Amino acid sequence: MSRRVCPPRGRPPRRLESPYRRLGQRMQDVTGDGGVLKEVIRAGAGEVVPQDASVLVKYSGYLEYMDKPFDTNWYRRNLRLMKLGEEITLQGMEVGLLTMKKGELARFLFIPSYAYGALGCPPLIPPNATVLFEMELLDFLDSAECDKFFDLTPEQQDTFPLQKVLKVASTEREFGNYLFRQKRFMDARERYKRASLILCRRPSSGDEQCQIDAAKLLVFLNLSFTYLKLERPVRALTYGEKALEIDERNAKALFRCGQVSKSRFFCWVKKNK
Repeated sequence: MSRRVCPPRGRPPRRLESPYRRLGQRMQDVTGDGGVLKEVIRAGAGEVVPQDASVLVKYSGYLEYMDKPFDTNWYRRNLRLMKLGEEITLQGMEVGLLTMKKGELARFLFIPSYAYGALGCPPLIPPNATVLFEMELLDFLDSAECDKFFDLTPEQQDTFPLQKVLKVASTEREFGNYLFRQKRFMDARERYKRASLILCRRPSSGDEQCQIDAAKLLVFLNLSFTYLKLERPVRALTYGEKALEIDERNAKALFRCGQVSKSRFFCWVKKNK
Protein backbone atom coordinates (compact mmCIF):
# COMPACT_ATOMS: atom_id res chain seq x y z
CA MET A 1 0.00 0.00 0.00
CA SER A 2 1.46 3.37 -1.05
CA ARG A 3 2.12 5.96 1.59
CA ARG A 4 0.52 9.43 1.25
CA VAL A 5 3.09 12.20 1.36
CA CYS A 6 1.96 15.18 3.42
CA PRO A 7 3.53 18.64 3.29
CA PRO A 8 5.69 19.55 6.29
CA ARG A 9 3.79 21.08 9.20
CA GLY A 10 3.56 24.86 9.26
CA ARG A 11 4.20 25.19 5.51
CA PRO A 12 1.11 25.59 3.25
CA PRO A 13 1.02 23.62 -0.03
CA ARG A 14 2.64 25.54 -2.91
CA ARG A 15 0.25 27.05 -5.47
CA LEU A 16 1.34 27.21 -9.08
CA GLU A 17 1.35 30.79 -10.40
CA SER A 18 -0.49 31.47 -13.63
CA PRO A 19 1.55 32.62 -16.67
CA TYR A 20 0.02 36.10 -16.56
CA ARG A 21 0.79 36.47 -12.85
CA ARG A 22 4.43 35.49 -13.46
CA LEU A 23 4.63 37.88 -16.43
CA GLY A 24 3.11 40.71 -14.41
CA GLN A 25 5.83 40.49 -11.77
CA ARG A 26 8.42 41.86 -14.18
CA MET A 27 6.19 44.52 -15.75
CA GLN A 28 5.82 48.23 -14.94
CA ASP A 29 2.65 49.30 -13.09
CA VAL A 30 1.37 52.15 -15.29
CA THR A 31 -1.75 53.06 -13.32
CA GLY A 32 -0.45 52.54 -9.76
CA ASP A 33 -3.24 50.10 -8.89
CA GLY A 34 -1.97 47.13 -10.90
CA GLY A 35 -4.73 47.67 -13.46
CA VAL A 36 -2.44 48.21 -16.45
CA LEU A 37 1.01 46.61 -16.49
CA LYS A 38 3.54 47.31 -19.25
CA GLU A 39 6.67 45.74 -20.71
CA VAL A 40 8.55 47.55 -23.49
CA ILE A 41 9.71 45.17 -26.22
CA ARG A 42 11.19 47.85 -28.49
CA ALA A 43 11.62 51.47 -27.45
CA GLY A 44 10.13 54.28 -29.51
CA ALA A 45 11.35 57.82 -30.08
CA GLY A 46 10.06 61.37 -29.72
CA GLU A 47 7.12 62.57 -27.65
CA VAL A 48 4.59 60.45 -25.78
CA VAL A 49 1.10 60.26 -27.32
CA PRO A 50 -0.95 63.29 -26.12
CA GLN A 51 -4.56 63.23 -24.94
CA ASP A 52 -7.21 63.15 -27.72
CA ALA A 53 -4.63 62.24 -30.39
CA SER A 54 -5.44 60.08 -33.41
CA VAL A 55 -3.26 56.96 -33.47
CA LEU A 56 -2.15 54.45 -36.07
CA VAL A 57 -1.58 51.27 -34.08
CA LYS A 58 -1.21 47.54 -34.66
CA TYR A 59 -2.59 45.37 -31.86
CA SER A 60 -3.38 41.79 -30.86
CA GLY A 61 -5.38 40.75 -27.78
CA TYR A 62 -4.91 37.40 -26.02
CA LEU A 63 -6.65 35.43 -23.29
CA GLU A 64 -4.54 33.47 -20.84
CA TYR A 65 -3.63 29.92 -21.99
CA MET A 66 -4.62 30.78 -25.59
CA ASP A 67 -2.07 31.07 -28.41
CA LYS A 68 -4.34 32.72 -30.98
CA PRO A 69 -5.55 36.31 -30.50
CA PHE A 70 -9.24 36.94 -29.91
CA ASP A 71 -8.86 40.30 -31.67
CA THR A 72 -6.15 41.63 -33.98
CA ASN A 73 -5.55 44.08 -36.82
CA TRP A 74 -1.90 43.09 -37.24
CA TYR A 75 -2.25 41.70 -40.75
CA ARG A 76 -4.60 44.27 -42.24
CA ARG A 77 -3.16 46.05 -45.27
CA ASN A 78 -4.81 49.42 -44.69
CA LEU A 79 -4.90 50.46 -41.05
CA ARG A 80 -6.99 53.49 -40.12
CA LEU A 81 -6.34 56.30 -37.68
CA MET A 82 -8.35 55.93 -34.48
CA LYS A 83 -9.14 58.83 -32.17
CA LEU A 84 -8.51 58.33 -28.47
CA GLY A 85 -11.63 58.77 -26.36
CA GLU A 86 -13.93 58.07 -29.31
CA GLU A 87 -12.89 55.09 -31.43
CA ILE A 88 -10.79 53.23 -28.85
CA THR A 89 -13.24 52.07 -26.22
CA LEU A 90 -11.07 49.68 -24.15
CA GLN A 91 -9.85 51.70 -21.17
CA GLY A 92 -6.63 49.75 -20.71
CA MET A 93 -5.72 50.16 -24.37
CA GLU A 94 -6.16 53.93 -24.18
CA VAL A 95 -4.15 54.15 -20.93
CA GLY A 96 -1.39 52.08 -22.52
CA LEU A 97 -1.25 54.14 -25.72
CA LEU A 98 -0.85 57.34 -23.69
CA THR A 99 2.47 55.94 -22.38
CA MET A 100 3.86 55.07 -25.83
CA LYS A 101 6.15 56.81 -28.33
CA LYS A 102 6.22 56.52 -32.11
CA GLY A 103 7.78 53.23 -33.22
CA GLU A 104 7.39 51.61 -29.80
CA LEU A 105 6.37 47.96 -29.44
CA ALA A 106 5.02 47.01 -26.01
CA ARG A 107 3.12 44.29 -24.16
CA PHE A 108 0.35 45.11 -21.67
CA LEU A 109 -1.76 43.24 -19.13
CA PHE A 110 -5.20 44.66 -18.36
CA ILE A 111 -7.18 43.48 -15.33
CA PRO A 112 -10.97 43.10 -15.86
CA SER A 113 -11.87 46.64 -14.72
CA TYR A 114 -9.57 48.03 -17.44
CA ALA A 115 -10.71 45.48 -20.03
CA TYR A 116 -14.08 43.74 -20.40
CA GLY A 117 -15.31 43.89 -16.80
CA ALA A 118 -17.15 41.39 -14.65
CA LEU A 119 -19.44 40.29 -17.49
CA GLY A 120 -16.79 39.84 -20.18
CA CYS A 121 -17.86 39.90 -23.82
CA PRO A 122 -19.53 36.58 -24.70
CA PRO A 123 -18.80 34.38 -26.45
CA LEU A 124 -15.15 35.42 -26.89
CA ILE A 125 -14.28 36.94 -23.49
CA PRO A 126 -15.25 35.12 -20.27
CA PRO A 127 -16.30 37.03 -17.12
CA ASN A 128 -13.54 38.70 -15.05
CA ALA A 129 -10.84 38.00 -17.65
CA THR A 130 -7.36 39.51 -17.50
CA VAL A 131 -6.19 40.07 -21.06
CA LEU A 132 -2.81 40.63 -22.71
CA PHE A 133 -2.38 43.12 -25.56
CA GLU A 134 0.66 43.57 -27.78
CA MET A 135 0.67 46.99 -29.46
CA GLU A 136 2.97 48.71 -31.96
CA LEU A 137 2.49 52.46 -32.31
CA LEU A 138 3.20 53.27 -35.96
CA ASP A 139 2.28 56.96 -35.82
CA PHE A 140 0.03 59.51 -34.16
CA LEU A 141 -1.35 62.95 -34.93
CA ASP A 142 -2.12 65.50 -32.25
CA SER A 143 -5.59 66.39 -33.49
CA ALA A 144 -6.81 67.98 -30.23
CA GLU A 145 -5.32 71.37 -31.08
CA CYS A 146 -6.86 71.25 -34.57
CA ASP A 147 -10.28 70.44 -33.13
CA LYS A 148 -10.07 73.38 -30.73
CA PHE A 149 -8.80 75.72 -33.47
CA PHE A 150 -11.62 74.96 -35.91
CA ASP A 151 -14.24 75.36 -33.15
CA LEU A 152 -13.25 79.06 -32.96
CA THR A 153 -14.59 81.90 -35.09
CA PRO A 154 -12.30 83.22 -37.88
CA GLU A 155 -11.67 86.33 -35.78
CA GLN A 156 -10.54 84.22 -32.81
CA GLN A 157 -8.36 82.06 -35.07
CA ASP A 158 -6.55 85.19 -36.28
CA THR A 159 -5.38 85.90 -32.71
CA PHE A 160 -3.47 82.58 -32.49
CA PRO A 161 0.35 82.82 -32.48
CA LEU A 162 1.93 82.00 -35.83
CA GLN A 163 3.67 78.85 -34.58
CA LYS A 164 0.35 77.39 -33.41
CA VAL A 165 -1.28 78.21 -36.74
CA LEU A 166 1.61 76.52 -38.58
CA LYS A 167 1.26 73.47 -36.33
CA VAL A 168 -2.48 73.20 -37.02
CA ALA A 169 -1.86 73.54 -40.78
CA SER A 170 0.89 70.91 -40.62
CA THR A 171 -1.36 68.47 -38.76
CA GLU A 172 -4.17 68.99 -41.27
CA ARG A 173 -1.70 68.31 -44.07
CA GLU A 174 -0.48 65.14 -42.34
CA PHE A 175 -4.09 63.98 -42.05
CA GLY A 176 -4.45 64.68 -45.77
CA ASN A 177 -1.31 62.66 -46.52
CA TYR A 178 -2.66 59.72 -44.54
CA LEU A 179 -5.99 59.85 -46.40
CA PHE A 180 -4.16 60.21 -49.73
CA ARG A 181 -2.17 57.03 -49.01
CA GLN A 182 -5.50 55.30 -48.34
CA LYS A 183 -6.64 56.50 -51.80
CA ARG A 184 -9.40 58.57 -50.19
CA PHE A 185 -8.67 61.52 -52.47
CA MET A 186 -11.85 63.52 -51.79
CA ASP A 187 -11.26 63.37 -48.02
CA ALA A 188 -7.58 64.23 -48.50
CA ARG A 189 -8.54 67.25 -50.60
CA GLU A 190 -10.76 68.58 -47.79
CA ARG A 191 -7.90 68.34 -45.27
CA TYR A 192 -5.48 70.09 -47.63
CA LYS A 193 -8.04 72.82 -48.34
CA ARG A 194 -8.52 73.45 -44.60
CA ALA A 195 -4.76 73.87 -44.24
CA SER A 196 -4.66 76.17 -47.28
CA LEU A 197 -7.53 78.28 -45.95
CA ILE A 198 -5.92 79.14 -42.62
CA LEU A 199 -2.52 79.81 -44.21
CA CYS A 200 -3.89 82.07 -46.96
CA ARG A 201 -6.01 84.06 -44.51
CA ARG A 202 -3.13 84.73 -42.11
CA PRO A 203 -1.89 88.35 -42.40
CA SER A 204 1.90 88.58 -42.11
CA SER A 205 5.09 90.21 -43.30
CA GLY A 206 8.86 89.67 -43.36
CA ASP A 207 10.13 86.52 -41.66
CA GLU A 208 6.59 85.34 -40.85
CA GLN A 209 5.66 85.46 -44.54
CA CYS A 210 8.63 83.21 -45.41
CA GLN A 211 7.41 80.59 -42.92
CA ILE A 212 3.84 80.81 -44.21
CA ASP A 213 4.98 80.57 -47.85
CA ALA A 214 7.02 77.46 -47.08
CA ALA A 215 3.94 75.81 -45.51
CA LYS A 216 1.66 76.97 -48.38
CA LEU A 217 4.05 75.57 -50.99
CA LEU A 218 3.72 72.05 -49.55
CA VAL A 219 -0.07 72.28 -49.36
CA PHE A 220 -0.40 73.62 -52.93
CA LEU A 221 1.75 70.75 -54.24
CA ASN A 222 -0.44 68.27 -52.36
CA LEU A 223 -3.61 69.84 -53.76
CA SER A 224 -2.23 69.81 -57.31
CA PHE A 225 -1.41 66.10 -57.10
CA THR A 226 -4.77 65.29 -55.44
CA TYR A 227 -6.73 67.05 -58.20
CA LEU A 228 -4.74 65.05 -60.76
CA LYS A 229 -5.86 61.88 -59.01
CA LEU A 230 -9.44 63.19 -59.08
CA GLU A 231 -9.02 63.77 -62.85
CA ARG A 232 -9.59 67.50 -62.57
CA PRO A 233 -6.58 68.87 -64.52
CA VAL A 234 -7.69 72.52 -64.52
CA ARG A 235 -7.76 72.64 -60.70
CA ALA A 236 -4.49 70.69 -60.60
CA LEU A 237 -2.87 73.30 -62.86
CA THR A 238 -4.25 76.15 -60.71
CA TYR A 239 -2.51 74.84 -57.61
CA GLY A 240 0.64 73.96 -59.54
CA GLU A 241 0.83 77.59 -60.70
CA LYS A 242 0.17 78.83 -57.14
CA ALA A 243 3.17 76.77 -56.02
CA LEU A 244 5.30 78.29 -58.80
CA GLU A 245 4.32 81.80 -57.66
CA ILE A 246 6.05 81.00 -54.36
CA ASP A 247 9.04 79.18 -55.89
CA GLU A 248 9.33 79.48 -59.66
CA ARG A 249 12.09 76.85 -59.85
CA ASN A 250 10.42 74.25 -57.65
CA ALA A 251 10.98 70.91 -59.38
CA LYS A 252 7.80 69.29 -58.05
CA ALA A 253 5.63 72.23 -59.10
CA LEU A 254 7.13 72.20 -62.61
CA PHE A 255 6.62 68.44 -62.80
CA ARG A 256 2.97 68.73 -61.65
CA CYS A 257 2.26 71.36 -64.31
CA GLY A 258 3.90 69.10 -66.89
CA GLN A 259 1.72 66.19 -65.74
CA VAL A 260 -1.38 68.38 -66.12
CA SER A 261 -0.44 69.35 -69.67
CA LYS A 262 0.11 65.70 -70.56
CA SER A 263 -3.20 64.73 -68.94
CA ARG A 264 -5.08 67.45 -70.82
CA PHE A 265 -3.46 66.41 -74.10
CA PHE A 266 -4.59 62.78 -73.69
CA CYS A 267 -8.10 63.97 -72.76
CA TRP A 268 -8.19 66.05 -75.97
CA VAL A 269 -7.01 63.05 -78.05
CA LYS A 270 -9.70 60.84 -76.48
CA LYS A 271 -12.47 63.34 -77.26
CA ASN A 272 -11.31 63.87 -80.84
CA LYS A 273 -10.84 60.26 -81.88
